[in-house]
Amino acid sequence: MTKNRYLFPFIMITSLFFMWGFVHNLDPVLIPHLKRSFSLSTLEASLVDSALFIAYFLMALPAGFIMKKYGYKMGIIIGLGLFAIGSFLFIPAANTQMYAFFLGALFIIACGLTILETAANPYASLLGAPESATFRLNFAQSFNGLAATLAPIIGAKIILVKGVSEKQLQSMTESARKIALASEASTVKMPYLILGIVILVIAVIFSFLKLPEIVETEEEDQKESWISSFLRAFTYRHLNWAIVSQFFYVGAQVCVFSLFILYATKAAGIDQQTAAKYSGYGIGLAFMIGRFAGTFLMRFIKAEKLLAIYSVICIFLSVVAITSAGTVALYAVIGIAFFMSIMFPTIFSLGIKDLGRDTKFGSSLIIMSIAGGAVLPPIMAYIADRTDIQIGYVVPLVCFVVVFMFAVKGHKVIPNRVAA
Repeated sequence: MTKNRYLFPFIMITSLFFMWGFVHNLDPVLIPHLKRSFSLSTLEASLVDSALFIAYFLMALPAGFIMKKYGYKMGIIIGLGLFAIGSFLFIPAANTQMYAFFLGALFIIACGLTILETAANPYASLLGAPESATFRLNFAQSFNGLAATLAPIIGAKIILVKGVSEKQLQSMTESARKIALASEASTVKMPYLILGIVILVIAVIFSFLKLPEIVETEEEDQKESWISSFLRAFTYRHLNWAIVSQFFYVGAQVCVFSLFILYATKAAGIDQQTAAKYSGYGIGLAFMIGRFAGTFLMRFIKAEKLLAIYSVICIFLSVVAITSAGTVALYAVIGIAFFMSIMFPTIFSLGIKDLGRDTKFGSSLIIMSIAGGAVLPPIMAYIADRTDIQIGYVVPLVCFVVVFMFAVKGHKVIPNRVAA
C-alpha cells in the first residue's frame, strides 16, 4: 500500500530531474553561441554559468524556508513558476540584444531550479524506505543524465545554426555585422519558449496532484524558529563535509559540461557542431549510463566506497585531459562524465543522512553549495584565456581530490549531541 502511494509522486518528482537537467545542459551550446554573438572572451562567456549557479547560493535558504513553512508541493509549484518566467524572458532578451538581459533571465530560471532541487532531492530520497534512499535518488538523477544526452544534441540543431563565417564577418561594416550576429542570437527564442510552456503545463499538473507530505520526525517542534534550525544544521560534521564536497563537485561538473565544446574545438580541432554531438552522444550519454550503472553497482558496493573509487579515476582522467590531444583527450573527458555521474546524488544523500528534523535546512545548505558552479568555471575560463583550456583542467582535478576526501572520511556520521 505504501509503495503504491509513493509510486506516482515519485514518477512526477523524477520528471523534474529531467527538466532541470535539460535546461542546465543547454549551457554547453549557449556559451559558444553567446560568445560568438556578443564577441566575448571565454571568461565573459562563462558568466552564463555564474548567472545560473549564483542563484543557488542566494536562493537556497529562502527555498528551505518555503519548504519548512509551506511544504514540498508548494515549493515545487513556486519553483516551476519561476522556471517558466525565466524561460519566457529569453524572447525579450533576444529582441533587445543585451547580454545582461540573457544573464538576468538565466538567473530567474536558476532561482526556480534552486527551489525545485531543494524540494525534489530530499523528496526523492525520503519517498520510501531509508535504506534505499541513495539508490532511489541515484535512479531519479539518472533522468538528469538522459537530459544531459538530449539537450546538447537538440540545442545544437536549433541554436548553433551555421551563420556567416568569421571571414565574412570581418569584411562587413559594423552595422551589418551587428545585424548578422543579432539574427544568430535570436535562435534561442523558440527553444526557450517551448520550454517555458512545458514547464507551465507541469506546474498545473502538480497543482492538482495530491502529494504525500514527508515528515522527518514525529516530534518536530513546529514553534521552533528557522534560525535555530539553520544554525543547528551546521553542527553535523558530515553535513559540513558534504557542503564543501558538493561545492567542488558541482564546480567540476559545470567546468566539464559547459566548457566542453570550447575544449573539444581546441584539443581535438573539430568544429562546434561536431563538438556538440560529442557533448550529447559522448558526455551526456556517458553521464546517463554512468548514473544507471552506478545505481546498479550500489546494490553490491557501499555508496561511499564507490564514490571513492570513481573520484580516483576522475583524478587520473583529468591528468589525461591536460596532457593529451585529439580523440584521446575527448574520450578522457567523456570518461570523466561517466565516473562523476553518481557524485551529486551520492554526496547529497550521504550529507543529509540521519539529519531528522534538520533535513530541510540540511538540504538547503547542500543546494546552496551548488554555487561552486558559479565560482570555479570562471577560474578555469581565466586560465584558458591566459594559457590554454586544457591546462584549465587542473581545476576539476583539484575538485575530485576534495570529493575523494569526503568519500574516505568526511561522510562518516558522528552523533550530534547538540541536536540529540
